[in-house]
This record gives sequence, C-alpha cells and structure tokens, in this order.
Amino acid sequence: MTTDASVILHSGPPIDATDADRRPPATTEVVVIGGGIVGVSTALALTRRGVPVTLCEKGALAAEQSSRNWGWVRNMGRDPRELPLMIEAMRIWADIEERLGGTGFRRSGILYLCRDESEMAARARWLPYAREFQLDTRLIGPDEVARVLPGSTRRWEGALYTPSDARAEPQKAVSVLARAARQLGAAIVVNCAARAIETTGGRVSSVLTEKGPIACQAVVLAGGAWSRLFCRSLGLTLPQLKVLASVMRVDGVENGPESAAWGPGFAFRKRLDGGYTVANGAPNIADIVPDSFRFLRAFFPLLRIEHRGIRLRLGRRFVEEAFWPSRWDAGRRTPFEAVRVLDPKPVVQLLESALCRLGALFPAFRSAIVRQRWAGLIDAMPDALPVISGVEDLPGFFIATGFSGHGFGIGPAAGQLMADLVTNARPLVDPTPFRFSRFSDGTAVTPMTGL
Repeated sequence: MTTDASVILHSGPPIDATDADRRPPATTEVVVIGGGIVGVSTALALTRRGVPVTLCEKGALAAEQSSRNWGWVRNMGRDPRELPLMIEAMRIWADIEERLGGTGFRRSGILYLCRDESEMAARARWLPYAREFQLDTRLIGPDEVARVLPGSTRRWEGALYTPSDARAEPQKAVSVLARAARQLGAAIVVNCAARAIETTGGRVSSVLTEKGPIACQAVVLAGGAWSRLFCRSLGLTLPQLKVLASVMRVDGVENGPESAAWGPGFAFRKRLDGGYTVANGAPNIADIVPDSFRFLRAFFPLLRIEHRGIRLRLGRRFVEEAFWPSRWDAGRRTPFEAVRVLDPKPVVQLLESALCRLGALFPAFRSAIVRQRWAGLIDAMPDALPVISGVEDLPGFFIATGFSGHGFGIGPAAGQLMADLVTNARPLVDPTPFRFSRFSDGTAVTPMTGL
C-alpha cells in the first residue's frame, strides 16, 4: 500500500459556473437554503410540479457532506421508520440514472461481514424488518461470502447481505440533479448565503440573502450541519450535533470486489473510475462543543448504542462554536459567509489503519495507492432520524436536515417528501416519524440504529 505524495482534499465538484445563476430573482414561490443532495432534490421535485424555486447555497453545491460520504445507497440496516422512505429512494435513484445518467447508481450489493456467531446473531436481529418490507436481505454463510466477495484471506463466519443495495457517486450525483432542476426552471445561486427570514403576519414572506432579498411563500432549510445555527437565529431549538467522518480514495486495486462491504475496522465500495472509496467504519469523531452539553441528555441513548463507534475529542472547535452568535445583523457578513465550506481535516491514522486492515484481509488492496483523503461533518440527531417537517410555530418554514450519516442514499426521496409537504400534496410516505415537534411534544426520542 502506497501513498501518492500529491494527496490533497478536494470536496465534491461545484456545479459549472455556466449552470449557476449569478444573482437570485427578487420573487419566487419557494426558497431552498442549502445545495446538498436533499436541498437539490427538493428543488428538483418542486420544479417538476411547476413550482417556482430558488436554491441558495452559501458555497458550492455538494461541497460538504453530500460529496464526502461513502456513496452507499442501502436499505439494509436502516431504522425501520426510515425504510418506507428509503425504498422509495431506491426506486427514484434507478429512475434518475435511467433518465439522466451520470450518477453512478449501480445495484452491486452490500455486505456486513461477521467474524463469529455472536456477530451473526446481532445482524440477524434486523431480518424481521427485511421480511416486513419484502427486502432481499438475508444471512449468508462462509461459502457464499467467498463467492460474493472473493479474494479474502479470512474465512468469514458469514454476513448480512442485500444483493439489491447499491452505490452511487457522491461527487457527481448532485450536479446531475441540479442541472435537471435548472433546465426545468429552478434558479440555483451559489456563493449566496441566506442570512435571515422575514415574516408578515406571522408567516414567512422573504429570505434575506447576501445578494439581496427574495420574496417567497415558503422556505425549506436543508442546511446540513449548519441547520442548528440557522434555526437558533429564529428562536427554534434543533437538537443537532456534528460528527466527523474520514474517508479516502484509492486506486491501483486489480480485480477487487464489486460489492461494497463493512467489516471490523474497514469499509469500502467500488467507484466508477475503477478505484475504491475506503473508510475505517468506526470510530467517528465527535468534537465536544457547547451544544454537546446542551443536548447531552437527548443524545445519551444514541451514545450508548454508538459507544464503540464514537470517539469524543476536545479541541479548538469548542472555542470556535462558543463564540458563534445566536443573532446577527442581516445587513452584515454572517457566520455562513465566514466559512463557505466546512472542510475538516481527516484523521489519517484511522484511514491508514483501515487500509492496512484491508490489505491483510484482501490481498488486492496491498497495491492500493492513496489519491485523496477528506473528512466531512455528519449532521446527527438524537434518534438518528432526520427532520423532514414543517414548523408549526413558523408557518411557511420547513426543515429537511439531520440525516445522521444516512442522507446521501435517502436524499432523492427526502426531497420528494419535502415537496409534498410544501405543496400540501399526499405525502410519499407517512412523515410522522420525521416531524420537528417530536423533540418538544413529549415523545420518547429513541434511536433504533446508529450513525
């Protein structure tokens, strides 16, 4: 395993300048704040219904977690409350790839590898959900693991396997969706931070951006890791924290596996360019910040589930976020303009450990050359479920955030569900599990899966 000395971080490519508007229109019907996969999918779903939409992105499209994830598109292992939406997302992904192409969507299968009977038993506990939703997930034994994932030096006890699960290209997919939305009439404005929301008669009436105001009837906040700060400026408490995940891209792997897999200390999936996206799988890093103490009680059940998958770290982010304002003058530069793109440093040690582990278990990876390392900030919620919801206390304001590391795969369906809510259409699936009010109406917020 070798490392190219020119390894640099480069987040997902922004939409071409020729495909982005320089300034927002003065008036639209819906403003979408945030140009990740959920925001762009929402804009596309609305424009397909003939709704005038303006999307404002403070930096570049998909420059944060939407281009920095593993690229898995999976049903397997999800919280059963997410499964109806994810099943729809899988259908939408296939349709997008067929009609537009370029997303890299491929049904190549995913495996959760197991070393012993106890790990097999733990994975088997998810099978009732697979049966309930008629998925093709099953437990397989060592011989079938060897057929599906050839080349391992270890004889695995087995795996939880879903042949129909898929992969796609995070650094390509959002641009494909954005171009489709713009061709249908959406205005997409990059380097344009939304600073504040104005109301008339208690209802959303405009968005104030750094490039001027936009009169509108509804606003969708799809700000990913920034959503908590924006909500705070509106007096809304969104219990969201950020978790850092490190990833890398390698090539030089000959005759490597087609299926994606997670195992002890590694995870990988094949890329369209023939290389592989590789991660450690665990642990991820949770920086201790002031919000960590504010939301400690809410997140404690998730921390119990993820006690092996989360490593706490105290560093300069505590001080940085301690000085973030709760309110600001919308006529001046805001925190969203001060940091156009969240570009945290990857934890190289975790990535090197993953590649060493892969090389020991799969000889094809011993010749891997590291071409790129990066990290992203996952927008995590206490129950690891997203918020896809209107806000009762602020009519016309909607939130689509907190996807807890599951957002890339589910993003296209989340966008359609949000479009349903904005237009008062029959929802794609029951939105009740994703309501914002679950954090204030006395509901027991209980995670069923981790990040």
